[in-house]
Amino acid sequence: MLVEQLIHELATRLENGSVFFGHGSDNALDEAAELVFFSANLSHSQAPTCYQLALNDAQVAAARDLVERRIQSRKPAAYLTRRMWFAGHEFYVDERVLVPRSPFAELIHQQFQPWIDVNKVRRILDIGTGSGCIAIACALAFPQANVDAADISQDALAVTQINIERFQLQLRVQAVQSDVFKGIVKQRYDLIVSNPPYVSHAEMAKLPEEYLREPELGLRAGVDGLEIVRRILADAAAYLEPHGLLVVEVGDSEHALEKAFPKVPFMWLEFEHGGGGVFALSAAQLQAYCDVFS
Repeated sequence: MLVEQLIHELATRLENGSVFFGHGSDNALDEAAELVFFSANLSHSQAPTCYQLALNDAQVAAARDLVERRIQSRKPAAYLTRRMWFAGHEFYVDERVLVPRSPFAELIHQQFQPWIDVNKVRRILDIGTGSGCIAIACALAFPQANVDAADISQDALAVTQINIERFQLQLRVQAVQSDVFKGIVKQRYDLIVSNPPYVSHAEMAKLPEEYLREPELGLRAGVDGLEIVRRILADAAAYLEPHGLLVVEVGDSEHALEKAFPKVPFMWLEFEHGGGGVFALSAAQLQAYCDVFS
């Protein structure tokens, strides 16, 4: 059987299996392609030349088995393959961390311009790092910077460390156990980024099964989804350089945040490749509204 034929067969199987797409792909065809390429040990970079390759019986059986596991377990495909791409880099992932899927990747490619002077970025903090994908992608985009990858979960930090070592960034990226800022040594950063938990209790109750296979600690964030974001806003000014920038993803909690802090001039960033719910505030703005956030 050819690669292309198997992809279409398994895409139909995924569609009939009523799985939910949202962890790296948004359709059955792309997800089937990833599972086939993984099973056959093919490289996505060579995709155009791979579709007409003939697969052996073992490769076909492995791909079909993987799709059946995907349907029966409702686990995101990344947990089955133990890999996910973010900002053009391949990361190790497993059930201890959320599957990377943030629009932060686009901001990192742009080096957060025009909102920050690239030449001034020497220290970066990533709060709620999970797999470490944002922290590591930042380190690769800012080769002159040191990055602290912080998370409350020791399990998540174990995955972070795997990825730090995979990219040989032990000298510039440090995994730090911290409950928001509580475990961070008092110092100033040029850039603080975060994709924290931001799912409200009501939203959690409506999530597809695939999301419930992810660590709840990385998703649930109180009644309005702002439990962690409020803490970041309250303390970020004390950890930023005067020229520093805070960038936080809040997803569908965007409107709840504006309602909670109607006077704050959140700058909502736009994305060419989709996504939203990400705001930026300068160190000066955080300082000006510190009474509102405290």
